[in-house]
Amino acid sequence: MNATDKDMSRGARWLRALAPAAQYREGFPDSVTVADGELAGTLVRWIAVVPDADSRFPRARNGEVGLIEGWSLAQAVREVVEADRDAAVKRAIVAVVDTPSQAYGRREEALGIHQSLAAAAAAYAEARLAGHPVVALIVGKAMSGAFLAHGYQANRIIALRDSGVLVHAMGKDAAARITMRTVEDLEALAATVPPMAYDIGNFATLGILWRLIDVASADTPEPTDIHLARDTILAALADIRRDGARDLSGRRNGENREASRQVRDCLLRQWQA
Repeated sequence: MNATDKDMSRGARWLRALAPAAQYREGFPDSVTVADGELAGTLVRWIAVVPDADSRFPRARNGEVGLIEGWSLAQAVREVVEADRDAAVKRAIVAVVDTPSQAYGRREEALGIHQSLAAAAAAYAEARLAGHPVVALIVGKAMSGAFLAHGYQANRIIALRDSGVLVHAMGKDAAARITMRTVEDLEALAATVPPMAYDIGNFATLGILWRLIDVASADTPEPTDIHLARDTILAALADIRRDGARDLSGRRNGENREASRQVRDCLLRQWQA
């Protein structure tokens, strides 16, 4: 790994490793990497949010999804939808996810970060509903509104089984302040309440992940890791096309979603009564 590699985020390293021959698109900010390539003959648009130390928005310099990132993600996805509108086979979209948070700041709120992130989420949903197979690969953190905007709307979500892979609505310190508990208290609760946990193993029990994969090195992917990730993405793409469903109803089948299923069934019965 050279000096340049050391300065890259985990998400940037994985995208480059997975798509070394892809053509990187110009016209996007330094914080949003967009590349077009092939994966075993399948056309893929790869998208990742990466750190930009020179961002004009200080709150979005470490890989957070802010105003610029949200609109740029929407652009990157909608380009594919428009280009393939009349195509018989829709291009695949792979979101490489390593996002520590949405960008929290007064300027972000004043300038409408909610609209920016909503545009990104809507673009991914539009692509999925239009028949584009969308896969999210979580290689690092997938936190807060950042994950909702980049990755959560995918047909299939894959994650590395690694201690550095975390999924939650907010960071531990922030959650502790909001709930007026200590971080230690939250960790104790997480041991018995899976939705409060941060580790990817507990998250997997919620039914949202399609598959967890074991890699030798999550920080600097080795050839075997890259091969496994590529094969898993291809398997997810094949599963999406074979299944044909464009909604996310399959996520309700997790082992810790029984209460959700019961509530939905109860509401459905009342609605149909």
